Amino acid sequence: MRHTFAGRSPVAVLDGVDLVVERGEFVSLVGPSGCGKSTLLRVLAGLLVPVAGEAEIGGVSTLGRPGTAAFMPQRDLLLPWRRALANATLGAEVSGRDLAEAEATARSLFERFGLAGFEEAWPSELSGGMRQRLALLRTFLQGRDVLLLDEPFGALDALTRRRMYAWLEEVWLADRRTVLFVTHDVEEAISLSDRVLVMSERPGRVVAVLEVPEPRPRPLDVVTEPWFVAAKRDLLRALDRP
Repeated sequence: MRHTFAGRSPVAVLDGVDLVVERGEFVSLVGPSGCGKSTLLRVLAGLLVPVAGEAEIGGVSTLGRPGTAAFMPQRDLLLPWRRALANATLGAEVSGRDLAEAEATARSLFERFGLAGFEEAWPSELSGGMRQRLALLRTFLQGRDVLLLDEPFGALDALTRRRMYAWLEEVWLADRRTVLFVTHDVEEAISLSDRVLVMSERPGRVVAVLEVPEPRPRPLDVVTEPWFVAAKRDLLRALDRP
């Protein structure tokens, strides 16, 4: 896949990106800022058509077809005039699902997402971590088998992020949906993923792949284990290559 943003000074963002994510796999993309990670997710989400190449989910093209996958952008984008439950069901509403069914499903999931008791709270009443969990619940409720998550924890402090890793792993293990996860954090990628793909400087392409075969669930102190330290070293070396 290739993509260039047109303009007075065209910018080549993606150059020959070729990747496959297996059903039920959790794959992370890491790479320098501006290398095309978010652009790639937008293509897969059907929000951007590349200048060359294809993007498919389950053998069906996503080009120009929003809604094939559930997409969570970098910001939570919660609507301040809708309470938590109404924000959670927004994606399902847009997808044309029955509202009463979506609300019932959302209520049943609020506890699993650590939001029990906050169904009627306004977004301004929620902590940063709770807002991210609510945004992810909204993404889950779109009813898609593939989740595209663009730095969902990027705005959180380090302690909250570590707690969110364990929580997201628990939620993911319960459903085993296919996840393509963009992050700048190498430790985050290793902690959560089955595989980590390293992208080059812009125009981005996949230059390294790290398999993470360690069993789940992975405890928070996994970052101190020898295999984790070695994996982090390998990823950093791949990122440092010209």
